[in-house]
Amino acid sequence: MGMSVTISAAAGPDAEQIFRLRYLCFQSEAALYGNYRIAPLVQSLDSVREEVAQDRVFVARLGDEVVGSVRGRVAEDGSAAIGTLCVHPRLQGHGIGARLLKAAEAALAGEPGVTRFRLHTGHRGEGGLRLYHRVGYETVGTAAGGADGVPMIVLEKRAEAYATTA
Repeated sequence: MGMSVTISAAAGPDAEQIFRLRYLCFQSEAALYGNYRIAPLVQSLDSVREEVAQDRVFVARLGDEVVGSVRGRVAEDGSAAIGTLCVHPRLQGHGIGARLLKAAEAALAGEPGVTRFRLHTGHRGEGGLRLYHRVGYETVGTAAGGADGVPMIVLEKRAEAYATTA
């Protein structure tokens, strides 16, 4: 490739690339369910801009191109909600997703009251499930589909565990 992928906090100007990347990456997820109304495909650019401004959003860059992203925020119950992890299809399988997760966890682990990381993923997303289990997440339950109706698997990882595995 010639260039290395770097991980950094997203900034306002990254929102449009994140928006386009999510749309590309989540096509395969939508195809798994035959449902092209899943949240990342119907999300507006303005809502991505709000996430970048309000949440902890990290990007993977290859040169100037955003090739991966993840977001996180502290939820009211003391969990750090991590979501919308995506890596450009041509770069999947090279550890970028794990690096993005690690960046989000590191940023959120120090927040007051955070006791665990939590994420939701579609029940048919085998690649995502393998990644999440490999980096220490455990399946803790299921959740009814949101507005898009896709059944979700809920995974968690103790924040204290991060300090010993990071």
